[in-house]
Amino acid sequence: MQRIVVIGAGHASGQLLDSLRRAGSEAHITLVGEESWLPYQRPPLSKKFLSGELTAERLAFRPESFYEKHQIHTRLSCRAVSIDRDIQTVSLAGGETLAYDLLALTTGTRVRELAIPGAELAGVHYLRGIDDALGLQADWQGRDNVCVIGGGFIGLEVAASARTLGKNVTVVEMMDRLMARAVSPGMSEYFLGLHTRNGAHVMCSTGVSELLGTDGRVSGVRLSDGREIPTDVVVVGIGVVPNQELAQEAGLACDNGILVDEFARTSDPKIVSAGDCTNHPNSLLGRRLRLESVHNALEQAKSAAASLMGEKLAYAQVPWFWSDQYNSKLQMVGLSEGFDRAVQRGNPDEDKFSLFYYRGDVLIAIDSVNRPGDHMPGKKLLAAGISPTPEQAADPEFPLKSLL
Repeated sequence: MQRIVVIGAGHASGQLLDSLRRAGSEAHITLVGEESWLPYQRPPLSKKFLSGELTAERLAFRPESFYEKHQIHTRLSCRAVSIDRDIQTVSLAGGETLAYDLLALTTGTRVRELAIPGAELAGVHYLRGIDDALGLQADWQGRDNVCVIGGGFIGLEVAASARTLGKNVTVVEMMDRLMARAVSPGMSEYFLGLHTRNGAHVMCSTGVSELLGTDGRVSGVRLSDGREIPTDVVVVGIGVVPNQELAQEAGLACDNGILVDEFARTSDPKIVSAGDCTNHPNSLLGRRLRLESVHNALEQAKSAAASLMGEKLAYAQVPWFWSDQYNSKLQMVGLSEGFDRAVQRGNPDEDKFSLFYYRGDVLIAIDSVNRPGDHMPGKKLLAAGISPTPEQAADPEFPLKSLL
């Protein structure tokens, strides 16, 4: 019987396992995951889970019975430490080895950590997994002041959750605007206003030099200009790095992620990879990139499963993302980087608008706030290479679906 080992228990592995069994694979499958949890959804961790609206059980990608029914052997709280491609084995931290015929790497990313004095103090949190969220939930109970370091998606989602719970929130962002790596200046300005209106104090163009402590617990944040912010809890959200070391040490090609082709195949024909850890080609965008998104993890995992089955399913889709902050849902499709014109549709003052981004006459991305009617056809327009005119995009009454 063919042996497939899957390393990493996130979105990509959950989809990969499902796709394999749906396609009729009868292989002996072993899932190796460092966390104690079966594959689960991460996006709610900074939103409804953190604010107490969802339980951990509701996050599961598939129930435990799925793995039993499909005879998927799970090795949780277990870390893979090396891969021997010559004899096709994976070594685990406890000394055990697993033999494989085919291997899937869905190792994801890990948080980028603060490298400043005081970063090791109690009360300093990162948010990547369920255990991180549970720890933060427990720690800020009865504590009023939260400082969020980093004004990206995770930091702002945590800030919104904290404000919803009545915490005093300060957001410190090193760059000159919020979510600067992901959205345009116009969208950054909207979200700055949104957080300010909801009572958060936002400081951009502001660095952090030290975390201050009292009796081993964080009590303040010293900014790069010398000012100090008293706080009870610090949440750090300054980005992630791909978990590529296992692949790299095994001699697989890596460059800001594990290099794969459009079929999710690595430089070793017996090894596939999918999810946040991969650097992959996108034929629609005409370049390589590494994406941190649920959509990427799920769709690329389908391609990886097909490759493990000896079939070819190219992964070539327009990237899309979302973020929930307060009552505003941001939905993004395409990559706006390099746009030379932004066209507004709808009214930001009503928390309901979209920005259409053009490079020349070509639509390259759409960011929508509470306008799913723009986002859904927008995905299809971008995938088909169809560009509404700027005048059509600016008219909220113009039916984008009519162009498809």
